[in-house]
Amino acid sequence: MATFKRNHFGSSRHTFHVAPRVWGLKTIFVNLYFVANPNGSWVLVDTGVKGFAQQIKDAADEIFGENSRPEAILLTHGHFDHVGTVKELAEQWDVPVYAHPMEFPYLTGLSSYPPPDSSVGGGAMAYMSFVYPKKPINIKNRLELLPPDGSVPALEGWHWIYTPGHSPGHVSFYREEDKVLLAGDAFVTRDGESAIAVVTEKREVHGPPAYFTSDWGAAHRSVDTLCNLSPEVAATGHGMPMRGRELRWQLEDLVKEFWIRAVPEHGRYVHEPAVTDERGIISLPPAVNISPPKILAVAGAVAVAGLVWATINKKNNKARQSDYVQQQQHPSKNRPYSHNRVITGFPPTVDPEHDDPDAHTNNYP
Repeated sequence: MATFKRNHFGSSRHTFHVAPRVWGLKTIFVNLYFVANPNGSWVLVDTGVKGFAQQIKDAADEIFGENSRPEAILLTHGHFDHVGTVKELAEQWDVPVYAHPMEFPYLTGLSSYPPPDSSVGGGAMAYMSFVYPKKPINIKNRLELLPPDGSVPALEGWHWIYTPGHSPGHVSFYREEDKVLLAGDAFVTRDGESAIAVVTEKREVHGPPAYFTSDWGAAHRSVDTLCNLSPEVAATGHGMPMRGRELRWQLEDLVKEFWIRAVPEHGRYVHEPAVTDERGIISLPPAVNISPPKILAVAGAVAVAGLVWATINKKNNKARQSDYVQQQQHPSKNRPYSHNRVITGFPPTVDPEHDDPDAHTNNYP
């Protein structure tokens, strides 16, 4: 049985304590989480980006003791930045990987995800999304279904919640005892499109990263579901944990203003979602062309991000960082289709009576 070496991590700026028996580790721009039981056994939630397996194992050793291994790996979803080391770690630790069945096509080599929309978001992270890995991985020999009763394998006192929209089978994990929420990318606690925000880590509630969100109606319902939990702590895939009344107030505001604040004004999935099932993509809305100035903006955005990073490391001027972030944000206040209700029902383009469930097309543009 594992024993805790520390209640929180040491001086590494990429590791952080979240709540009792919950720790986080940042891999470049995305977080993963170590979650323990009272007896010292533990699970890993998500696995970050590729190339961080050794850092993850080192962090586990620091918390639980040398050569410690989890009982299981749990996935909020299968996007590249959450499964980068899952295959390597699952093999080395010899543990199962649990996910929602709607994520299985992308974790068993059956289907690619709906393609990211580089036209949305307005930040470097969004503009660069067309180069992000989006092909499926194959961990079929390790993959298990999350239990349908909502319990979480190998983890006491937690349950999983279906929170699709950002991805078809996205789930969140919730410990009701102290209202701790691991929300994945259902919502995030920093601007998900901005490379500057990756550096500054200004804590504020945002909708899911827009460039990879393929069903905005479902995403709205999911944020509403999580808001209704009134979480005390929320730890997300992007950004540092938020707590207390500020978290709950910002979540409530996000639900009310979701179609103004979170949903892009224009984009591939804004008015029509990607349609998927347990075997992958069924249909996609037409692609959105990216203008040459936006393509050229990628290099400039990355260069600016690098310069800001260097400036921050040199001067450590947090006030100036916050001002810079605020200058980059120009939210629209007069969206003609904005409203304060949560969308329900089938997407308008899906006819459950007549659509052919076998008419899949995974060869998207």
